[in-house]
Amino acid sequence: MVQKVLIAGAGIGGLTAASCLLKAGYDVELYEQAPALGEVGAGIQMSANAMHVLNHLDLGERIAKVAVRPGAYVFRTFDTGEEISRFSLAEEHEKLHGAPYYQLHRADFHELLAARARELKPDVVRLNHTVTGFDEDGDGVTLHFADGRSARGDVLVGADGVKSAVRRQIAGDAPATYTGDCAWRITLPVEDLPKDFLPPVMSVFMGPGAHVVCYYLRAGKLLNFVGLVETDEVSEESWTAKFPWEKLKADFEGWHETIQTIVDTVDHDKCFRWSLHYRPPIESWSTARATLLGDSAHATLPYLAQGACMAIEDGAVLARALGMTDTVEDALQLYERNRIGRTARIVRQSDANRVLFHMESMEAIRARFANVDEGADRNTWLYSYNPLTVELS
Repeated sequence: MVQKVLIAGAGIGGLTAASCLLKAGYDVELYEQAPALGEVGAGIQMSANAMHVLNHLDLGERIAKVAVRPGAYVFRTFDTGEEISRFSLAEEHEKLHGAPYYQLHRADFHELLAARARELKPDVVRLNHTVTGFDEDGDGVTLHFADGRSARGDVLVGADGVKSAVRRQIAGDAPATYTGDCAWRITLPVEDLPKDFLPPVMSVFMGPGAHVVCYYLRAGKLLNFVGLVETDEVSEESWTAKFPWEKLKADFEGWHETIQTIVDTVDHDKCFRWSLHYRPPIESWSTARATLLGDSAHATLPYLAQGACMAIEDGAVLARALGMTDTVEDALQLYERNRIGRTARIVRQSDANRVLFHMESMEAIRARFANVDEGADRNTWLYSYNPLTVELS
């Protein structure tokens, strides 16, 4: 019988899993290597498949106060801004799937998750614990830390990201291959931009070898810009790596005036860029007492806005699986079996979107969108998934 669950990593996936497990009646200890909780980055998107879980954790109203509900997903040409395709979000998304679509700042979201976990158990998070590995036996699992300390529980969940120590022990190192793309991420106050600069939708500008995603954060006070550009210049894989503004300007030369205004307005000392690396999905991520969750199991590229959503789904399904079987090993296999196909599909679809958004001609992009209804496809299989009610077998 499972009583105590150990979690490595207090990111979005680890915190969500902790709250799901605590709410289900399990004791949880969450170990984080950092000396304080915090999150970097900028925008993050929560579609209905993740919001079901967050509503279950009583976070829906709190998220609504700091988030934006985009009206639609709009695809545009990089140079003229011509609208090629759109599908509705906002009311239609909630009507179809029973939960809203939100966009919010990653730091705000992480703070809400941490606060909720601590409401359920004040001392759930243990800081300054760098995980080095684990041992397991028939009675439980022991988690080891760099300073010689250890913790004992019934189950271990590795939610410690792409450089996961838990994953390394379960499945070996994750081979990281440079995709050929870098990602620019910047935010700027809406008050610095012209009035009614962009409508409250998710705008995707697509062009040869690059694309840009723009949307609002913090109840419309910030504009989030993500620019993904093909380049041979490989930089570090870090969200905090600054790059010269002049390179940002050069990367989007000739793009629509909307993009030029953003580039020209941004604080030149707050341009962040990092290289994107591909990590293939693994075929098995559990042992008898340990399993993986989120990026440690299925890191994905940011072309479908589902990386965090997958981790949130994982936490809910894991909590359900632990209560459905007679042994820990069977529970972890049930969890893995019901997650591995969906997460691999999302990883593959994210890869495919990278090709779609960077086609070499606008004619090819138009033809692709003329033949495929992007919104109908996502509504059918992606957003319609509910981790709380999906049948587990």
